[in-house]
Amino acid sequence: MGVCRAARNIGEFLADTVGEAVAEVVLGLLACLLLGCVVLLAYLSWSFDPRLTVAGAGFLSLLLAHGAWRTFRAPPNGRRRGLAALAATVFGAAAATALFLLLYATDCGCL
Repeated sequence: MGVCRAARNIGEFLADTVGEAVAEVVLGLLACLLLGCVVLLAYLSWSFDPRLTVAGAGFLSLLLAHGAWRTFRAPPNGRRRGLAALAATVFGAAAATALFLLLYATDCGCL
């Protein structure tokens, strides 16, 4: 009885360990793929038109700054509308992507 329980616990431990290792590899590959896509997008946009790339980066920076301001500054009635909601959503997505890349792309061998 004790041997069966010990074997089952060892099997569950091995399954969890292998699952975590596979998940770590998959997340690392996704981070490298995302980082490669960002670099490719920047390269292609710069080769297409450098002035438009700088203007787009400036617009994105303003949108992210407005989103951060609206996210960390509570609206009076608790709701966001229009551009404020869009900017807060874009800021949240950019922050989540940056955190994901910070955690998983640092171990990427492609850098």
